[in-house]
This record gives sequence, structure tokens and C-alpha cells, in this order.
Amino acid sequence: MSKVNRNDPKRSKSSDSRTSLMEFERQFPDDAACLEHLVKTLYPNGIYCPKCKKVTKHHRNNGRPSYSCQFCGHHEHPMVGTIFQDSATPLKLWFYAMYLMASTRCGISAKQLERELGVTYKTAWRMFNRIRKLASDAERTAPPLGGLGEAVEMDETYIGPDRDRAVPIFGMTQRKRAGKPGRVRAVMVKDAKTTSIMPHVRERLLPATMVYTDEAPVYNAVTRLDMQHQHRRIYHSLKVYVQGDIRTSTVDGFWALIKNGIGGVYHGVSTKHLQTYLDEYAFRYNNRKHPKGVFNVWLSCVGKEKARVAVSE
Repeated sequence: MSKVNRNDPKRSKSSDSRTSLMEFERQFPDDAACLEHLVKTLYPNGIYCPKCKKVTKHHRNNGRPSYSCQFCGHHEHPMVGTIFQDSATPLKLWFYAMYLMASTRCGISAKQLERELGVTYKTAWRMFNRIRKLASDAERTAPPLGGLGEAVEMDETYIGPDRDRAVPIFGMTQRKRAGKPGRVRAVMVKDAKTTSIMPHVRERLLPATMVYTDEAPVYNAVTRLDMQHQHRRIYHSLKVYVQGDIRTSTVDGFWALIKNGIGGVYHGVSTKHLQTYLDEYAFRYNNRKHPKGVFNVWLSCVGKEKARVAVSE
């Protein structure tokens, strides 16, 4: 008889996963558990009552996803103002959809969510977009890359059926150092020219960064930004791909991840939504080594302005 506990399998030390399916089911067995977790996330210091003008104890209302103040009876609706507002879909399915989107490196399509969740495609698509927006918002407010002692690779690529109809993408990846995992940022640009790319470099890159690129002329302006960057090139045209520390293999690997995902999972993405897909891939990549795991980090991004104001008062 095996000594392994079948109800508590051990994950590999090399695994990036922090939440298995069994752990998810134990943590979120039903809507009530999901709502309780949401309340703890939105109101870490307790629920603020605008009538009592202070944080008070609130009791869960029977049969409703809301809470009442024990003193005045004021109703607080945790899901109002969040991505779950006005949704008739069970909260557990929302959490499970987020779990599925966080548990794969290449993403999961809305059609697959439809099959996994047992909802209509329209519902799956709506959930898919709202959950992905959390990742997109997190990436757009993330801190810049690089800095003194840090190395960042830059590159541009194209996503589309052919070069004439492809969309240019610019990316920067910060290499891992001193136990810190690397981070990435990818954005759509009008074209792969200096006037389109350098504003993103100035905005998203800290001064005094060691920059690695290929021989593309667009990167000639890196050292002219008055940000004390050092710049080294690898000459792919000469079939040279690694020369000591000079390489762009990290950003190239991220491009491969995106292209394999879009081509294999989604089979195509419209220009209108492409940036949010890029943000989703970047979010998973940037949080892959987070102690809490991608799913829990994604879940912690759920918020609403009302809750933040109430807690701060």
C-alpha cells in the first residue's frame, strides 16, 4: 500500500503552481466561502458603515450576498463595484474561471471556459474579459523595469497572419538577479521606429540600466535619452546569438510564449483586444514565482473604489 496521501498530493519543488485543484476545492467549496474571502480582501479592517460613521460588525443576510450593520441595519453589498457586479453567475464559477486562467502559461480561451464552467459562450466571454482586465490594470500600474545594476533586454516583433497585416509589438524583459525573478512589459506600437518605441523606454525604464538589444537601428537612441543607460548589442544578422552576457534570449522566449499561445489557444486576436492579451501574458509571467501563486495574486486584484475609500476613512 502506498504511503502517499491521495487526498493531499505533493507538488514538485520545481513547480510554479501554488494552488492545486484539490486545494482550490477545499478553500472555495461554495459561494459562501468565496464571498467570505472577497469580504476579507475588500475590507481588511472591517466593513465601514456610512450611517454609524465607523467600522462596525456586519452580519451576513440570509439568502443574499450582502451584510447588515449590527447597529443600524445598513446593507453593504461586497460585489457592487467589482467585476462580479450584475452577474447571475455563481461566485464560485468566477473564482474557478480565474483559477483556470491563472493555471496555464499559454492561456485558456473563452470557448474552453464555456465548456469547463457549463455556461453560455456569451457569459464565458464576459467573464473572460472582466478577469483579464484585472491583469491588464495591474500591469499598467506596475513599477518600471531596470535600474542600477539591473539588465534589461529589448526587442520588437510582429503578431499577425503575415508581415503586411501584422501588428508591431515592443517588449522589455528584466533579467533575474540575486534570487529575484525577471519581469516583462509588452506594448503595441504604431510601428517599429524610434518615435514609437523610445517613449515607452523613457516611461518604463529606470535610469542607469544595462540594456541589451539586437542590431536594429531603432535602438541607437537608447544612450541619447539622458538616462545614463549602457547599451550592448548582439548581431543576429551575423548568426551570433550569445556573446557572454550579451543576448536577447529572454525576451525572445517571451515572444515565443505569446505567439504559441495566440496561435495555438486563440488562433487569432483582434487588434482591439491585443493589448489586454499581452497584459495577461505579462501578468502571468511577472507573478510566476510569487509566493502566493498567480491565482491568489490575480484574486487579490479584485477591488472597488467604494471599499478602498471606506477602509481608509
